[in-house]
Amino acid sequence: MTRPPGYDEDLDNDPWWAALAEHRVVVQACPACHRHRLPRMPACPWCAAPGGLDVEVEGTGTIYSFVRADRALTPEREAEVPYAIATVELDGGARVFGRVEPAAAAAIGVRVGPSFVDHAGWTELRFVSAL
Repeated sequence: MTRPPGYDEDLDNDPWWAALAEHRVVVQACPACHRHRLPRMPACPWCAAPGGLDVEVEGTGTIYSFVRADRALTPEREAEVPYAIATVELDGGARVFGRVEPAAAAAIGVRVGPSFVDHAGWTELRFVSAL
């Protein structure tokens, strides 16, 4: 199973990481009210129906909120700045956090698309500005 460093096995969220390894974005849909959610949960937070169905979405969306780092907090991170982390409202429903590239393009309301970055043993979902 591909998981990021420090991540422990989690039956609710392992399918998220497995889908990312295949360069797919999968959210969970409630079998009762049909709302989409992330993170995955054993029951719907809106109607309390148990379970959920995996639904693949395009991964496109709109930046809802973001923060941009222009200064590294440690010398080891100097090469990573500037970077932006955004909350993205996915077109397929649900919100997800991810890095936005380029960082200067991050702004509320900007349209983004998915970018999959393969690391040793896991895949990261990032977003690319659709400008």
